[in-house]
Amino acid sequence: MNTKIEWGIIGLGGIANKFATDLLLVENCTLEAVASRSLEKAEAFSKQYNSNNFYGSYEELLQNELVDIVYIATPHNSHERYTILALKHKKAVLCEKPFAINKKQVFKMIEASKNNQVFLMEAMWTRFNPSIKKIKKLIHKGEIGEIKYINADFSFKANTAIQRIYDKELGGGSLLDIGIYPVFLAYLLLGIPIEINAKAHFYESGADSQLAMLFNYKNAQAILFSSFNSTSKRIAKISGTLGEIIINMPWNETDSFSIQLNNEAEKFITLPTIGRGYSHQIMECNTCLQQHKIESDTWSHQNSLDLINLLDIIREEINLTYNEDIL
Repeated sequence: MNTKIEWGIIGLGGIANKFATDLLLVENCTLEAVASRSLEKAEAFSKQYNSNNFYGSYEELLQNELVDIVYIATPHNSHERYTILALKHKKAVLCEKPFAINKKQVFKMIEASKNNQVFLMEAMWTRFNPSIKKIKKLIHKGEIGEIKYINADFSFKANTAIQRIYDKELGGGSLLDIGIYPVFLAYLLLGIPIEINAKAHFYESGADSQLAMLFNYKNAQAILFSSFNSTSKRIAKISGTLGEIIINMPWNETDSFSIQLNNEAEKFITLPTIGRGYSHQIMECNTCLQQHKIESDTWSHQNSLDLINLLDIIREEINLTYNEDIL
């Protein structure tokens, strides 16, 4: 592999535009190729982000021998298919979250990574955010004592003209799309709960429009929420026996947080992201490829399995199923 990592992008929707913008800010990598089912869309995207090649099919991109790693930004229901296809072509993969629809699919994706000895990571970009990494270190050091409570949400008034939001065939619903973020935060800081309670409201399609979750741990609780029905400030709070950390809005892509220990003045910490913040997961992928790893130590295959398992449990709790659950 060359010292410069050559990227490809499969699926050229809104998230891919944000990703490509940040990719241009990262050193030692270039955008080699992009692919869409529409050749015209691929050509326009290629011109905007200055990729070397563009294709009207995903398979064509995977046949490009210069591509080292592909970012998969297609709808949720296709993540498993295109990830495994890319891995079989010996292309490393950064796949947009949720990694897949259910744990069964994620397990197959990880198996393909191991069988082909090719790098695979879920695009849980918040895990690589400088503020989130710092917060985790502070909590691990016992800065705010033992965590007792986490409160996090992700909520915005969605444009229901965007089909993927509510279309169950595409893996739509607030949980898989945005609820994954507060679930991730609770998992990152407290691990796997001993009990999960959840209640949801639904679209006519059967996909969840909003969802309230309670994670119960031995010595802590997390109250989590996701919604396409209303807008929140997206401020997360982490309360411990010695103080509290507040992650500033929007917490999942923040560049700052505050910490207030009991009876002390509040301290504000700013850790700017490079671009929107997708850049940090890109740098992690580049490093892993240079080191010939098949998974990240920071967000591992097991982390993705744990996270999708939590989402599966929540869906069982609210009786939300997808076609992929019975295939």
